[in-house]
Amino acid sequence: MSSDKKSMARGMARMLSVISSGASSGSAANGTTVPPLPASSVSSPFLGQSVIPRVNKLQDIFSQLGSASTIDLPQVAVVGSQSSGKSSVLEALVGRDFLPRGQDICTRRPLVLQLVQTVQKADESSELIEWGEFLHLPGRRFSDFSAIRKEIQLETDCELGSNKGISEKQLRLKIFSPHVLNMTMVDLPGITKVPVGDQPSDIEARVRSMILSYIKHETCIILAVSPANADLANSDALQMARIADPDGSRTIGVITKLDIMDRGTNARNFLLGNVVPLRLGYVGVVNRSQEDIATNRSISEALVYEENFFRSRPVYHSLSDRCGVPQLAKKLNSILVQHIRAILPDLKARISTQIIMLQKELASYGEVTDSKSGQGALLLNIITKYSYGFQSIVDGKYEEWSTTELSGGARIHYIFQAIFVRSLEEVDPCEELSDEDIRIAIHNSTGPRNALFVPEVPFELLVRRQIARLLEPSLQCARFIYDELVKISRRCETLELERFPYLQRRIEEVVTSFLQEGLAPAETMISHLIEMEMDYINTSHPNFVGGNKAVDIALQELRGVKVPMSDIAKTKVYMISMLKRLPSFISGNSATGGSWGITSIFSSSEVRTSNSINRELAVNREYAEDVQGSAEHVFATIQLHEPPAVLRSPDAQTERETLEIAVTRLLLKSYYDIVRKIIQDAVPKAIMHFLVNHVKRELHSVFIRKLYRESLFEEMMQEKEDVAVNRKHCKEILRVLQQAAWELDTTYF
Repeated sequence: MSSDKKSMARGMARMLSVISSGASSGSAANGTTVPPLPASSVSSPFLGQSVIPRVNKLQDIFSQLGSASTIDLPQVAVVGSQSSGKSSVLEALVGRDFLPRGQDICTRRPLVLQLVQTVQKADESSELIEWGEFLHLPGRRFSDFSAIRKEIQLETDCELGSNKGISEKQLRLKIFSPHVLNMTMVDLPGITKVPVGDQPSDIEARVRSMILSYIKHETCIILAVSPANADLANSDALQMARIADPDGSRTIGVITKLDIMDRGTNARNFLLGNVVPLRLGYVGVVNRSQEDIATNRSISEALVYEENFFRSRPVYHSLSDRCGVPQLAKKLNSILVQHIRAILPDLKARISTQIIMLQKELASYGEVTDSKSGQGALLLNIITKYSYGFQSIVDGKYEEWSTTELSGGARIHYIFQAIFVRSLEEVDPCEELSDEDIRIAIHNSTGPRNALFVPEVPFELLVRRQIARLLEPSLQCARFIYDELVKISRRCETLELERFPYLQRRIEEVVTSFLQEGLAPAETMISHLIEMEMDYINTSHPNFVGGNKAVDIALQELRGVKVPMSDIAKTKVYMISMLKRLPSFISGNSATGGSWGITSIFSSSEVRTSNSINRELAVNREYAEDVQGSAEHVFATIQLHEPPAVLRSPDAQTERETLEIAVTRLLLKSYYDIVRKIIQDAVPKAIMHFLVNHVKRELHSVFIRKLYRESLFEEMMQEKEDVAVNRKHCKEILRVLQQAAWELDTTYF
């Protein structure tokens, strides 16, 4: 064995001896006795022998997925600025020179470093075997660690070029050695302030973002490296750690370069956590200087120098469990093991949850089917599920109902009752009819004569107009239900159906066409319902207010506005004449079969008064005719003004017209309410019969008739281009997760 290798072996043995036995006592160079390590800190060199290798195995498993993996495994992320001594710490933990060196940024990709402790051979005369393996070079062992450094540089240059760019793509290295303790670390690019080479101007922000993407996870232990000859309160590493770990519960501080601090100063306050407290504490180390590296000073020699440094300085004697690379290795190993055991239950649960989700996703992609029989069976299964889903949603039997909003058949019921029925109830049939509108309608209905009674024609004309207003909201209700059924049809589309875009499109076309076929007879029936009501005004309806009640209410309203008694008397005379002329219009509404109950409203003396008034009017008419004949020879010809193009009644509204208008309004409202209730009941029934229930009952048959044809199987069952890719990707992830779950189930922690 060469002297260098023997020296290195002695150094490694000394480091493991410190870790395992704690160095119960010893004499420093100045004769000072070093206190023994606490009993709790004594650890076997195989601490975590069963735990950490298993996690390393899980990392190897998940590395197959690359960035597709969403499982965050326990690991140690090494964070520090350039020139903080980060690389020296990692090499000291490994006991070998294997990382690229240089003045500028050296770590340009995340290096996932797995340390695996091997068992020393029984034959002590044989050399200790240690080697490295890269994940991108499976099966190849690197026993020359300078070759490992070259491979890191070569692979980095292949990814990024020979300049100074950085990448988030990981480089994975596993080192087997009897001189290391089991652990997994990620060496991240150093935080830099000034861009060099082809680095972008925002290089600092990019590096910080990359670091944060690792250390933000609760599964990550943060190894924050800071030089002792700088202000610890302004340490870049500790600032980053504070962002991801505010309470410092998963951050270990490493103070490097203790040997180059100014004379008269020491790092005791740093190590005690008096400057920046951390729950996991600090460890101080002594790095190899650049001169040591240039002169090929071995790490074993550096470990001996570090041990002598702490022994020779009494200020650090009481902090021996916080000083030196061996203590750092033991601390990292112990904390990582505890951390793994703490998060293991959640890790298992997350993997199990993802397996279930992926199994469902994989099932939605289905299997590839090339035979006609297989395609036909799959097609029949899809359209059957679709039809059943449509019916279930309408009937309220769907398994995946929302608890936050109405959907399916509940929305149809809401449209009928809360929108359609309520909207019709809020309509006043006389709201848009002014008194003048009704008055003109009455005048127009009398033709060239003066009105002697309230005619039927204006009532029927006006009430038909109000009934016609019910058509548009009724048709609109049908269109609302049509839209809801379209929405329901889209909810029936499963992930399985999405595999086949042509079939999905054909199903949408069939459903849309079938819904339109159901909407057409529903709209026709609604139109017929309105036309039926307009074609026959049934004034004999038992709920119609009738003549007696209408006149009584109208007279009460007139009395309520204090019409003069003389006018009321004249109105009564007028109403007698009017009611005698309307037997057909109001018969059947009086309890005795008379015309609006004349004898109960007007007395016989009032009828005689009416007759005398009529005789007086006849005499006056004869006198006026005589005067007109004699005046023709006295006066010149009188010229009349031409009537205007638009003619309205020029006279003020009389009390008689007021009564006519009031009676007409009452009759309109009464009859409109009858028709409204009929329409409110009949329209939803028509829509349900011709549209909703028809589609629900016949949809499956329509699918079979239009889609289930052997000549169409191949075309309709053509998968999306990305379905095969997604299926393969899903299978790969599922395989990896199942492999990881098996690994966890077979491990006893």
